[in-house]
Amino acid sequence: MDDNDLEYTIVFPDHNDSGEGFKEDPVIILLGWGGCQDKHLAKYSNIYKNQSCIVLRYTAPWRLIFFPGTFSRNLHCTARKLLDLLFDIGIEEHPILFHVFSNGGCMLYRHIVELQCNKTETYFTKLNVVGTIFDSAPGNRNLQGGIRALYTSLGSSTNVLVKCFAIPAFVLIVLLKAVLYPITQFISLSNYDALKADPSRWPQLYLYSKADKIISCKDIEAMIKMRKLLAIQVQSVNFNTSQHVNHFREFPNEYSTKCISFLKECIQQTRLTRFFDRKNI
Repeated sequence: MDDNDLEYTIVFPDHNDSGEGFKEDPVIILLGWGGCQDKHLAKYSNIYKNQSCIVLRYTAPWRLIFFPGTFSRNLHCTARKLLDLLFDIGIEEHPILFHVFSNGGCMLYRHIVELQCNKTETYFTKLNVVGTIFDSAPGNRNLQGGIRALYTSLGSSTNVLVKCFAIPAFVLIVLLKAVLYPITQFISLSNYDALKADPSRWPQLYLYSKADKIISCKDIEAMIKMRKLLAIQVQSVNFNTSQHVNHFREFPNEYSTKCISFLKECIQQTRLTRFFDRKNI
């Protein structure tokens, strides 16, 4: 299947459930990590199941994530198709929260934000984004962590020849980028630097751990500091002992409670902003 064909899952709320929920039916967009399967993301859907949320799950193919220089155009097109999908379904005016996992989710998220905040793309500026949750991300250039992530993404079912080609190719590309960085930084920003300069101003929540062996907690804490300097409302939880994208598995109650609490705060803030905007008209 073509990399631009979206293999997504969308789950609508059952309003017969007894959960408290939201009146607005918020849209939660889960962007999976490299190699993530839908059954893995489905577990996170349960966090929002009884909150009257619409949950859209999508993971970009590993080729787009680990070889972005080759497939960057495809990733941009994927971001556009995801946003178009919200309009096609008719949920673009609902409160939208992004729940982004690892650098794989962040790479796609970067393109989504660039489209949504681009003043020439007035079509996408209509989206009612209220906040973003980052799980185990974002991380800066890290060859060792990248190799671990790629090896995990390929999994045991991947052809041995593909592994033998993909990992050395990934290492070569990373090393070439490191050598050429003084030149390429003036042409295009790295994913990490682009997220530092992310033009969005909605609240952000970072869920991470100092025990993470793939994404350094120092990278995430540096990102938190930078976003706060831009007067963005930032919250964070350091789970300390959980491994990469395993915070929910090891701390399910704390993780779920924090996500729902953050979503409620984001929606409440949006309501207040709209209220005062109407009063000032």
